[in-house]
Amino acid sequence: MPPIHSHTLPLTSAQAEKLGGILKDRGFLFEKKPYTLFASQKDGLRIAVYEKGPKVLLQGKGIEDFITFILEPEVTGEVRLGYEELHHPERFIPHFGVDESGKGDFLGPLVIAGVYVDEELAKQLRDAGICDSKNIGTDKKIRELAAVIRKLKAPCERIVISPQKYNQLYNNFKNLNSLLAWGHARILENLCERVPNCLRALSDKFANEYVLKRALQEKGKKLQLDQRTKAESDYAVAAASILAREGFIDWLEKEGTRLGVILPKGVSPKVKERASHLLKEHGSEILPQIAKMHFKTAAEVLT
Repeated sequence: MPPIHSHTLPLTSAQAEKLGGILKDRGFLFEKKPYTLFASQKDGLRIAVYEKGPKVLLQGKGIEDFITFILEPEVTGEVRLGYEELHHPERFIPHFGVDESGKGDFLGPLVIAGVYVDEELAKQLRDAGICDSKNIGTDKKIRELAAVIRKLKAPCERIVISPQKYNQLYNNFKNLNSLLAWGHARILENLCERVPNCLRALSDKFANEYVLKRALQEKGKKLQLDQRTKAESDYAVAAASILAREGFIDWLEKEGTRLGVILPKGVSPKVKERASHLLKEHGSEILPQIAKMHFKTAAEVLT
């Protein structure tokens, strides 16, 4: 198997605490990072344990040795590296994976993407270090991994719903989950046309499963549709998350260039400040062109 450049593994709270102690004893340097219990690095190996989960993300050099000689024997007590096809055979069965980006960001579009994998494509994505886009720290790396997905020629689809279109759709649906279901269903319908013999799809669980099933059209209704939390551990869903994130950051960059500003992500005070600045520069009509108007931030900026 080619060298691993990125690896994610769920931990218990006790395992996370034990890992932190081991890293301190072995001379890892610690630093503060958002959303992490701790982050550390040594000799080109970067290790971050995220609060949500918790889960550990390893990136850089020497990942295989660290997993084989430290993480598995001393922390998890379970040998899994190299046996993924035994422990998670469903990741290598032909299926579609769907994910989105931008739903929690005030500025920018909602982007939904889908990717098809079979056994060979899943292995290639794994070996290329494809993982959940939320575990990827830079826009540069997102774009590099998106290029890898395209180079592997994995069948994929993506829709970029601009803020203007998003606001129209939200006014129609009156509900974010219904809007997400519409977008996911559209992606699955397009993927079914590209790979008509695929019979299974997986997405992150964002609502009751019937919300998405009702949104599926003729081709999509044939699919066995699975929805679960933390679906991004699946390679098709992880690849979809990267393509969706790429579409989101590309839109922000292009629109920011047009307006002569940097459009920040999220819903931080910095985002509100930038939106207020653009309102003063361009008038109130600019906001629906760049922002999701049902966010309470919109009302705060407009008052």
